[in-house]
Amino acid sequence: MTRNETTERIIIAKLTKQLSWKQLADAIGMSKEWTTAALLGQMTLTMEQAAKIGALLELPEEAVAQLQVVPYKGSVTTAIPTDPLIYRFYELINVYGTTFKALIHEEFGDGIMSAIDFNMALEREPDPKGDRVKIVMSGKFLPYKAY
Repeated sequence: MTRNETTERIIIAKLTKQLSWKQLADAIGMSKEWTTAALLGQMTLTMEQAAKIGALLELPEEAVAQLQVVPYKGSVTTAIPTDPLIYRFYELINVYGTTFKALIHEEFGDGIMSAIDFNMALEREPDPKGDRVKIVMSGKFLPYKAY
């Protein structure tokens, strides 16, 4: 069983059992954001976490094993994403990427924001003109080293 097949099984089982990403996250004691990334193939679960998810979703042993394998990260398979929601993030980076870069460099110096030492929270923000998506990202600053 491949990691992609495991992901497909997870999505089908989640739908069939009418579980939310948050319920799955609560089952393993992790955030809904990290758990969703993990179950969609972008993070590695511990043996205990994989076993709990496997039992909850009735996954075969091969799928439970795949959840514990370090994945090939990066789920967008095209240079320019075609899914409208994912494309908007691409567009956001195209428009504001240089702004993020300029402000981070001004505040912290020459370096990057880590996607390894990283936290994210996503929530609904009620608004009379239409609910908003609020995403908070927090990554450790890693300065470039001079040598």
